[in-house]
Amino acid sequence: MNIKLIIMPSKKSRAIKYVFVVGGVMSGVGKGITASSIGKILESRGVRVTALKIDPYVNVDAGTMNPTEHGETFVLDDGTECDQDMGNYERFLDHDLSRVNYMTTGSVYLDVIQRERNLEFGGKCVSVVPYIPMEVISRINRAAELANADVALVEVGGTVGEYENILFLEAIRMLKLQHPGNVLIALVSFIPSLSAGGTELKTKPTQHAARNLNSVGLNADIIFGRAPVRLDEKRKEKLSLMCGVAKEDVISAPNVESIYDVPLNFEKEALSDRLLKKLNIKPRARDLEPWRKLCRTIHSSKQEIRIGVIGKYFDTGEFMLADSYISVLEAIKHSAYASHRKPVIEWLGSGEFEKNPRSLKTLSQYDGIIVPGGFGNRGIEGKIAAIRYCRENKIPYLGLCYGMQLALVEFARNVIGLKGANTTEVNPTTKYPVIDILPEQKKLMEEKKYGGTMRLGACPASLVQKTIASSAYGVLEISERHRHRYEVNPDYIEQFEKAGVIFSGHSPDRRLMEIVELPRDVHPFFVGTQFHPELKSRPLNPHPLFREFIKAAMKRNKTNE
Repeated sequence: MNIKLIIMPSKKSRAIKYVFVVGGVMSGVGKGITASSIGKILESRGVRVTALKIDPYVNVDAGTMNPTEHGETFVLDDGTECDQDMGNYERFLDHDLSRVNYMTTGSVYLDVIQRERNLEFGGKCVSVVPYIPMEVISRINRAAELANADVALVEVGGTVGEYENILFLEAIRMLKLQHPGNVLIALVSFIPSLSAGGTELKTKPTQHAARNLNSVGLNADIIFGRAPVRLDEKRKEKLSLMCGVAKEDVISAPNVESIYDVPLNFEKEALSDRLLKKLNIKPRARDLEPWRKLCRTIHSSKQEIRIGVIGKYFDTGEFMLADSYISVLEAIKHSAYASHRKPVIEWLGSGEFEKNPRSLKTLSQYDGIIVPGGFGNRGIEGKIAAIRYCRENKIPYLGLCYGMQLALVEFARNVIGLKGANTTEVNPTTKYPVIDILPEQKKLMEEKKYGGTMRLGACPASLVQKTIASSAYGVLEISERHRHRYEVNPDYIEQFEKAGVIFSGHSPDRRLMEIVELPRDVHPFFVGTQFHPELKSRPLNPHPLFREFIKAAMKRNKTNE
């Protein structure tokens, strides 16, 4: 078997460079932000980068993963449901990625098994090694070639020493054996502190992580020391000596006020120069000024704007509140920074509004309220009550996906007078199913083909002139990302419109309602979207609807001063 021919990086004469980011000591150490920052730094030096995430789960994609365990499910234009770090890559690099940039253990095995079933291996015995690592390498090369990238930046999920990601580390070993000068390994490792001030840093866990990496035939080229504070010279010298890297290749990764500070922190230690030298890429001029301007704005913005986010995970003691809605939180920040405001984001549990209706009055403390997407019936009546309070008290409101659907349920009940109106997701037998699945979806569900009932990825929409939506976008044709199953029931559209609801965005054939809003003379900002605008917001290019929401919240803030 000629493995060399199979894992050649590219058919082009230009060789692809590879940067692999792996984690040490513990999970959640910040590999995704580190990888995103490396990409931003390299691109600021004129290097074309594409970013990939490897998830060591048997799940084929992230669509079935619980957000309280795994974080939010990020959705790409092509409908791929993937890890939240893909969102970080898109936000930092300002690139739209695709399914070729994401893989899981399950998806890799599934492809290899399907190829074996299709007799594509010509009767060979298909063993885990080398065929699984070879499939991983093939996918990385495919993503790099499609992006015409100089560098493929690959984050490997999990922690070195775990069983789950060992085959991905084997893929790195095979690739480095084939192309030793083109593969760089970055170890992001936690360096704990035993002192209250975070100054007594302990390097021993990272030393063990480096040796775990050595045990699978790999050596770290760069070590990022994640710690409460910057690494001192003594700690850098210790890591250099014990882990076999140059002292200059031990990079501090301290806690920061904003994740957008991380690339600038890395550049303080001349990281891009080290990367270019190790990858044998000719040095190019730096251009991080737009990013520096962003960070100056973040740190100079002192006037606060208070945004309440109402969710079902916030009052149950469940973990990962921020990670469950990370794209929403970042989208709020992007638009707040663009308006030179300091966002103060507070979690509001919808269950409290159900148990104690008097608590709804606390919503008046906020400059704006968001109800993000979700599934299921937990906390629904609390959300509906909160939406009604925002509508009646003219608090700027932005409903995302489920937040839009529930806004229509609330309006149907309390304005149109359809008592008991609901979404059939919550009440399949409701007398007034203002939110429902379409007939073609029902047929698929009866056949238990649930995957085909989801609307996933980018879909076009047409906007109505002279509306909040068209004013925000500045165009009448848009494309946005979706992740939902239920739609506005066409049977009720006329009743909604007669009662004052504006469907300001719809599919080109007008079958699907994409954006709803109330007129400006009725409410300063009451908008709901069937899609997820937060997925396309970028720090240097905030999403238009979030930008308009923040502007409305600023007006309320000024009025309340």
